[in-house]
Amino acid sequence: MSEAERYIISLSGIPMTCLSGIMLIISFLLMRGEEPPKFDPAWIAVGVSGLPLAYLAAKRLLFQKGMARMSVPLLITIAMIASISIGHYFAAGQIAFIMALGGLLERKTEKRARAGLKKLLKLAPDRCRVVGGETEELIPACRVKPGDRVRVLPGEAIPVDGRILAGETSVDQSVVTGESLPADKGPGEMVYCGTINRFGAIDIETLSAGKDSSLQKLIRLVREAESQKAPIQRLADRWASRLIPAALLVAVLAYLFTGDIVRSVTILVVFCPCALVLATPTAIAAAIGQASKHGVIVKSGAALETMGRITKIALDKTGTLTSGRLQVSDILVLAPEMDAGGLLRLAASAEAKSEHPLGKAICEKAAEQHLSPAESAGFRMRAGRGVSAEVGGEQIFCGTKEFLAEEGIVLSEETLEKFAPFRREGKALVIVAGRQTCFGAIALSDTLRPEAAGVIKELRALGLTPVLLTGDHRLAADYFAGRLGIGEVHAGLLPEDKVAFLKQDPSPVCMVGDGVNDAPALKAADAGAAMGSFGSDIAVEAADIALMTDDLTRLVYLKKLADATVKTIRAGFVYAILFNVIAITLSVCGFLTPTLGVIIHNISSCFVVGCAALLYDRKFD
Repeated sequence: MSEAERYIISLSGIPMTCLSGIMLIISFLLMRGEEPPKFDPAWIAVGVSGLPLAYLAAKRLLFQKGMARMSVPLLITIAMIASISIGHYFAAGQIAFIMALGGLLERKTEKRARAGLKKLLKLAPDRCRVVGGETEELIPACRVKPGDRVRVLPGEAIPVDGRILAGETSVDQSVVTGESLPADKGPGEMVYCGTINRFGAIDIETLSAGKDSSLQKLIRLVREAESQKAPIQRLADRWASRLIPAALLVAVLAYLFTGDIVRSVTILVVFCPCALVLATPTAIAAAIGQASKHGVIVKSGAALETMGRITKIALDKTGTLTSGRLQVSDILVLAPEMDAGGLLRLAASAEAKSEHPLGKAICEKAAEQHLSPAESAGFRMRAGRGVSAEVGGEQIFCGTKEFLAEEGIVLSEETLEKFAPFRREGKALVIVAGRQTCFGAIALSDTLRPEAAGVIKELRALGLTPVLLTGDHRLAADYFAGRLGIGEVHAGLLPEDKVAFLKQDPSPVCMVGDGVNDAPALKAADAGAAMGSFGSDIAVEAADIALMTDDLTRLVYLKKLADATVKTIRAGFVYAILFNVIAITLSVCGFLTPTLGVIIHNISSCFVVGCAALLYDRKFD
């Protein structure tokens, strides 16, 4: 950047804009005197606030192509020159000053909107405590590698993504996830870079650090959000650039028909589309900042615009509407001498050495109920079928009916009929039997998120049609869709099937998912929202919006925010057009002078910008 450019930029700052305003006040007071001043201080306002606009207009005129040369600064520069040419120095200074004031308001709003996001840049600590054997060393955080054991004391920021090895604590995750209450954490649970360890000391096994940490990935999303421009904003720029020929034409015609140059200059002044050009980026910046405070990262203004016009929302099932983790849902006891606790303990004893998710879920349920498994021997596993082990001197089998049949255990039709309701609900069934007796069965199922039904109802109230897209089988999909009140269900889909559905659907669709297999659909949808940014990095990268927490209610908040943003921008469009029509009519009729026109016009522009800025603090809950 040259010294000349630095000087021009300095004229747009608060001190010089204040000087410009003071000079205009003095000019106004001198105008009320009996004799005109020898030097009008409004010239200083023109030089201070007008020079940056004239420089920008000339730069675009020389270096940009096509209609982009016809910029708003050019129209304002023409209006200033025209005002000066007829001796209305105060009007020329007012045009420049109010535009500078509007620019300051916009920059202040954008700075405030990004304040919550920019905190992220300062969250990661510069140094961290690495433990090795009996030693503890404080080293720069950039030197930490995956596998290092890091110790974090109470009150310190966690420097890496990792899993707790030792210690229990509560972690403040509010800046990253938006959760208001600290999350209790213990051995085996994940913690993330930038969150705050509130209470106990913990040792963490580093899984990712530095540029690979969740915080740095979040920062990259922030930078994308700040750099991208919404299509509706580009439309505003194009619309504004086409005003210049129209303004010049109307001004010339007004002079030809009235012979009054003052009316022509006034038309040029009120034609400036300040409200349109300033309100749109302010609304987008304020909305993106508002979203970041609530744990939602919006990558671009385009994503907000799209969310504002969607009519259908497609949701993945596992990990999105459900927790994504199998849990014991039902225990069916068939043996008279056994109760539910006894059956669960027997199954856990046989499954104790199993690595299968169903076996682990059964053991976890037994542990929750403080049921200690009995000693087992001769453990044997058949992949995808079941396990067997000797428990208390008896051979116990846990698995499918096909597995039991292969072991010579045949179940009666009456027994199989009792298992039918679980299968209709799409639940996984582990049958527990001995050589001579079927003791019962344990049903396992993914669990709906507690807020899921309420969220679907609220989304319907906002005019959205929910659709379930899942790779799960039809029975499970229908069962969960029925509980949520979702009428349109597409089950057994591969990733490419989801993409095909989204492409053929004529409605604007938002896809919500969380896994790697959802990434193609998130990219193909009109808008994509990734659930739980720490679950699948690929899904987050593919999505337009990242929900930094697995709370489904953020979807309702996001839709309300997007609707409000689009309405604010459209209101700015309508207001700008209506105001220009009225102001031009008054100017042609001779009711406005350049000075009065510029005051009314630019005050209205600042009003529109202020209304757009209010998005940052609006409540949507």
